[in-house]
Amino acid sequence: MSDIELTSSDFTQAQEPFQLFAEWLSDAAKSEPNDANALALATVDENGMPNARMVLLKDFDERGFTFYTNYESQKGREILASQKAAMCFHWKSLRRQVRIRGPVEQVSDSEADAYYASRPRGSRIGAWASKQSRPLEGRFALEKAVAEYTARHAIGEIPRPPHWSGFRLRPVSIEFWHDRPFRLHDRVVFTRETSEGGWEKARLYP
Repeated sequence: MSDIELTSSDFTQAQEPFQLFAEWLSDAAKSEPNDANALALATVDENGMPNARMVLLKDFDERGFTFYTNYESQKGREILASQKAAMCFHWKSLRRQVRIRGPVEQVSDSEADAYYASRPRGSRIGAWASKQSRPLEGRFALEKAVAEYTARHAIGEIPRPPHWSGFRLRPVSIEFWHDRPFRLHDRVVFTRETSEGGWEKARLYP
């Protein structure tokens, strides 16, 4: 990591979280071996039982953090029911972590269409072929579905499936953590009452 120039020195002096997150993500893109935008996404089912899985962040701005999925998948159904989620980024190469919590909204059709159109053709076919999170009787069934949708959309553009779109987590809490010797880590959390409100900052004991 010595040959990587980090963009933020004393992050505990930051006054708002989005620019700091942008700097940390930029640092991670230089140091992580792959998928610096990977995050653990946590949701809960109808019984309050949590679920966590890795997804990829596709966009972020002051509105929130955006990712895409099949709305009929387990995470899709759980988010649509609770309209809340949490994220955790962990960049091992930098010994940094960011935790984010807040309500979740659906992205607009135009946003989903634009991102879907940017995906590789095979991934667009896969969005139609995969009944995500549901039982699969065998690999052949998936390959057959892929072949069927490939033939169906052999020419021209592939439309976005109605069940495939994006979510935006609108944060009310963003915590930045950096490893320090003897587990005396630096932690700073930004919080606000609503996803449109102003931020308050506090340092936390490690």
